[in-house]
Amino acid sequence: MATAAQKPVLHRTVVLVGMMGSGKTAIGRALAAALDVPFLDSDAAIEEAAALSIAEIFARDGETFFRAREAEVIDRLLSGPPAILSTGGGAFLAEKNRAVIAKKGVAVWLNADLHTLWERVRHKNTRPLLRTANPFATLSELMDVRTPIYAQASVHVPIAPTSSIEETTQTVLDILAKDPTILEPSQ
Repeated sequence: MATAAQKPVLHRTVVLVGMMGSGKTAIGRALAAALDVPFLDSDAAIEEAAALSIAEIFARDGETFFRAREAEVIDRLLSGPPAILSTGGGAFLAEKNRAVIAKKGVAVWLNADLHTLWERVRHKNTRPLLRTANPFATLSELMDVRTPIYAQASVHVPIAPTSSIEETTQTVLDILAKDPTILEPSQ
């Protein structure tokens, strides 16, 4: 008797990196559902542990304190079974985080253009780094600084402004399936 086709097998945690608004959470949830693995969010884990929002942690303790907690949480989350991990926009900037991600997982850069990012974040007040006199200019400056670092990710996924979550998720799955040490195709 034939068995039902098995789902692809994820062998390493996929760590989604990129700018705020690039779709790390939405794509992460969809990837986790498609692969039937846990979805983890480093920002949510930090907020849960601190019982404060990211913005409140930044305001109370500063960015340096936040980044130290972020590194601890990412290392802990990567120590579990393979999953999909969404990280905050600044997480991949730290060499320590890039090293632990390379050792325990695989970094996937969701690379969206500036105008797509702006359309996605401009009406949200949950982005502490954009609480400036000119948030668009700040976003542009952050992107200029961060892009060369994000480019160090093992996997690059260009985000088309018109792509749906489903289309982008399928693109990520197709790219990951090219490396069976990351994602073993279904039988």
